Amino acid sequence: MELGFETIGNATVICYDRGPVLVTDPWLVGSAYFGSWILSHEIPEQQMEAMTRCKYVWVSHGHPDHLSVDSLQLLRGKQILLPDHYGGRIHRELEGLGLSGQILPDRTWHDLSDKLRVMCIADYNQDAVLLVDLGGVLFINLNDANDTGWGQFVRETVRGYKTTFLAALSGYGDADMMNFFDEDGHRIPPAAAKKIPPGLDIALRVERYGARFFIPFSSMHRYQRRDSIWANEYTTSLADYPKGFHSKTAEILPAYIRYDCVTGSLEALNPAEVPARVVEPEEFGDNWADPLGRDDMLKTSNYFQSIRHLAEIFSHITLRVGGRDYTVGLGGRKKKKSITFEVPRHSLIRAIEWQVFDDLLIGNFMKTTMHGIGRDGVHRSLYPDFSPYVAKYADNGGARTPGELKAYFKAYRRRDPLGFLYHRLGLRVDSFMQNTIGTLFRARVPRGSRTYAAMKRTYRHIVNHES
Repeated sequence: MELGFETIGNATVICYDRGPVLVTDPWLVGSAYFGSWILSHEIPEQQMEAMTRCKYVWVSHGHPDHLSVDSLQLLRGKQILLPDHYGGRIHRELEGLGLSGQILPDRTWHDLSDKLRVMCIADYNQDAVLLVDLGGVLFINLNDANDTGWGQFVRETVRGYKTTFLAALSGYGDADMMNFFDEDGHRIPPAAAKKIPPGLDIALRVERYGARFFIPFSSMHRYQRRDSIWANEYTTSLADYPKGFHSKTAEILPAYIRYDCVTGSLEALNPAEVPARVVEPEEFGDNWADPLGRDDMLKTSNYFQSIRHLAEIFSHITLRVGGRDYTVGLGGRKKKKSITFEVPRHSLIRAIEWQVFDDLLIGNFMKTTMHGIGRDGVHRSLYPDFSPYVAKYADNGGARTPGELKAYFKAYRRRDPLGFLYHRLGLRVDSFMQNTIGTLFRARVPRGSRTYAAMKRTYRHIVNHES
């Protein structure tokens, strides 16, 4: 292919300009999230070979289905391009492994070949957007990113192109923590159990950015651990993404495609599904009967207590390991909220030592019970006061104290003051909608209906200041 791209794997795009030039988020081999996830489809030999010939590799963020160290080792010698994430953790740790990394300044075009250039936007959720210009065709790689103020900039960029492709995380919603239990020990059905047609949200999103085509992306996995295979019931098949999609301006494409920018021709790729298998947790070092030792408890206490925001919300965290409960006091004695995590020792200690607690949450074998939050808050209970502060700001950004958090957000605010302000105001409006107007509306209008979709489109229009 003279000039174009292919999508394959989980969140991988291979970009060509007289040969393969760039590959994004290559997860080529192995599993992710302590063995819980595997790829849903095989990577064909042709695309695998093309990735080994690319000069550049772009990594969006630190989740292991995007930053696969085993896969990067196979691509050793390539120039790794990274977003300008606050704290520089990924760059520092890759350099420690002998992998060459280059940080791309925000919102600046970088030429990778004669007809291929890229622009990167890092955000305060430690995710990033990549815009790829292939001779006048724009590929918008959102992977897992949600608009944290950069949305208007992306929309304005899209207006300068005739042919635009948007690739983003979508589906029923299993690519996040959903292994919640009530205080009686019963699993709480996740939001993904409602099986709301993914196309409804996809149409809103692609129209919002003004793109012409949407490619399902960043959600092509299945579960394999015996203690997480229950979640396969909620994964999204390739046939599910178009369900509910209706748009007058955009079109949804298959997840795996080859697009030729010279001829404008599009071809569907049809990789084989990865055979289903069940793997015992012990293969990944996890024995649910193993208790915590004294040193383990000290590590976990230091870890959670160092994240000062937690004490403002939670009284304590209980770790149920090997059938025993271990309490980590947070100092918030007057607080009524707390969390219980039931988790095998090996993965817990690795998550603490490696500072990747999000990998436990997303792996969906750890069981989570919230206390003192009320039944209505269950599905959003780790947001906004646990997951972002632990996984995004502390683990990835190195911001644990109030002073460090202030510096963290100040750094991102400086990059786009107006976009940052609009986003923060939008969050407040969103909170009001969720807690008052939204509650009343959802009680009367079923999700998945055309009325619900129309109201959601209007609401997003207001929140994102698009009028």
